[in-house]
Amino acid sequence: MRTASGAVAVQLVVKDHGKVVAIEHVGSAHTDAELALLLAAAQERLAPGQQALDLGELAAEPAKVGDTADWTRLEPDLSGPPAEPAPSPGRPQADRAGGRVVGTAALTLWNVLLDAYARLGFDTLADSAFRAMVCARVIEPTSKADTVRVLAEIGAPAPALRTLFRALARCQERDYRAQLATACLAQVTRHGVLGLVLYDVTTLHFEAEDEDSLRKVGMSKERRVDPQVQIGLLVDPTGFPLEVHCFAGNTAETSTLLPVLEAFRERHKGTELVVVADAGMLSAKNLNAIEDAGMSFIVGSRISKAPYDLAAHFERHGNAFDDGQVLESTRVMGTGKAARRRRVVYQYRFARHKHDDRAINAMVERAEKVAAGKRPLKKDRFVRIDAAGKDVDWALVERARQLAGLKGYVTNLPAETMNGADVVAAYHDLWQVEHSFRMVKSDLRARPIFHHKRDAIEAHLTVVFAALAVSRHLQDTTGVSIKNIVRTLRAVRSATIRLGGHEITLDPDLPAEAQAILEQLPPAGH
Repeated sequence: MRTASGAVAVQLVVKDHGKVVAIEHVGSAHTDAELALLLAAAQERLAPGQQALDLGELAAEPAKVGDTADWTRLEPDLSGPPAEPAPSPGRPQADRAGGRVVGTAALTLWNVLLDAYARLGFDTLADSAFRAMVCARVIEPTSKADTVRVLAEIGAPAPALRTLFRALARCQERDYRAQLATACLAQVTRHGVLGLVLYDVTTLHFEAEDEDSLRKVGMSKERRVDPQVQIGLLVDPTGFPLEVHCFAGNTAETSTLLPVLEAFRERHKGTELVVVADAGMLSAKNLNAIEDAGMSFIVGSRISKAPYDLAAHFERHGNAFDDGQVLESTRVMGTGKAARRRRVVYQYRFARHKHDDRAINAMVERAEKVAAGKRPLKKDRFVRIDAAGKDVDWALVERARQLAGLKGYVTNLPAETMNGADVVAAYHDLWQVEHSFRMVKSDLRARPIFHHKRDAIEAHLTVVFAALAVSRHLQDTTGVSIKNIVRTLRAVRSATIRLGGHEITLDPDLPAEAQAILEQLPPAGH
């Protein structure tokens, strides 16, 4: 009904034997959206104990403010009976306090994250504060102090800041990372044996000037000069994380591989593995140690050895290759008692040849400018310096052009176990590690690190490790990036309204995009 102000009042009327015995005012609406909200609230309050006829699915047009007659604007009809007198003090009165929205919450997103966390088996930690930090980092990576704000904004239980810091301490005391790693392996082996793992390293820097025993200035892929740590990440072929380890910032990449593999084997005894790593891990000592530990490997090979490995091909065919052609050779790696013969696989790709050729042309152009004195010498590849001065090393250029399009791989797997094409394909899965690293650095914003004590740094990486596992699990299950999952579901918000001293929570309408995401997820508890 219309009110004197022109708003539409929503009321619940209770009748007994045709007589009005109670009137409850739900609220007044000025817009169609407010009217729909109040009608939904009234329906929820009417539903308990209310029986209804099953009339099937009847399409109902949404109520609109403009459809309600405005009797306040009509001329009074003096010929009719007098208006009904105001209700007496003993008659039930309308509750004049209208409905008011007191809060909203992105509970759909929160429940999706909690379900994913539980499906991965992380609930075995039984630490709600740690879980809150992990899920909050997936939603909006920020400082631990600001995590409380993120949780409050989506309507999730928000522990106090001191509670979060105590959870970080428990993380180290109880070795949460080991328990998470065990749960991650259980997840990836749920439907079969894990036979292949991928390994790579990256660096995370600090907003700090001084070094210590862990935070060191070292070789940075981003060419930074800040103190940093080396992070070794072991994943399955889909990029799902299995292990994460932290090393001092000046640690050589090659020396990180064995400790990570040994920790993985110690944690999961009896697991037979093939480890895939890039050329940065290639050293005779590493390969021998991996083999002696009973594991197999596929590692990128430095292409400079190709003329010797493929001497027979170059003698017969020159640098002519078919697109996708795979060739094999053997090479002795190591010296003395450490020397072992290794299988080497090469593949030629025409697209790679074009890319390599463009790079060679650019380096030749820089070398010519150096030789002509038009550019200072830096770390230019094709410059030769002798008694006569600087010149372009054309023999080196010709050798580089001969190898354009080739890429090599070293393995101890016999050909009958894995043919050359499969070796190449397995190595190319390394992009999954890079993708996980990009997620760690962008979606989960693991850097820069603001902690300065080693235990706090390690606990921070454990939170990021768990958040990466939740993110990869949701991405792999739905086929939607974690960024879009969070963006879509964060906008789906329930509303809590206060009516007559009571609070009612109304579920949100699900947009088609959100519904499509939810349909890809298993039911809660599975």
